[in-house]
Amino acid sequence: MSTAHLLIGGNLGDRNKNLLTAISLINEHCGPLTKVSSIYETEAWGKTDQPTFLNQALEISTSLNARQLMRKILKIEKEMGRIRKEKLGPRIIDIDILLYENEIHDLRFLKIPHPEMHNRRFVLVPLAEIDPTLQHPVLKRTIAELLEECPDNLEVKKITD
Repeated sequence: MSTAHLLIGGNLGDRNKNLLTAISLINEHCGPLTKVSSIYETEAWGKTDQPTFLNQALEISTSLNARQLMRKILKIEKEMGRIRKEKLGPRIIDIDILLYENEIHDLRFLKIPHPEMHNRRFVLVPLAEIDPTLQHPVLKRTIAELLEECPDNLEVKKITD
């Protein structure tokens, strides 16, 4: 079994319900959850003229390799009604693979570690909650260190434990 760290989020519809649905589908199709962060609310990053996002970090144990996991995640997003029409636009659900073991993938459809995770407070805060000692396999820094150095100043507000 392998360990993967994911970030789920969305800003359309019943945001809490969508996170719960995503968690259930990930647990069913990708592997059991081993850690789940609190839910955090953040203003939209990059494209700011849209509703606020809810985000949550997950750690899962999976028998899938990174490519298989990506395919399952895309299927879950589609099943939940995700329509990709605008980069950084509003969405029902977004599921990102942040880390997969210490693997590095740089393919068109699969980039691990997530290429922008170290620049996004809304990623690092929930990820640091579940494991601040995780190390970024490229930058060779812990999540806690990356959070301390993060240039992003958007407020990340914890709304549930």
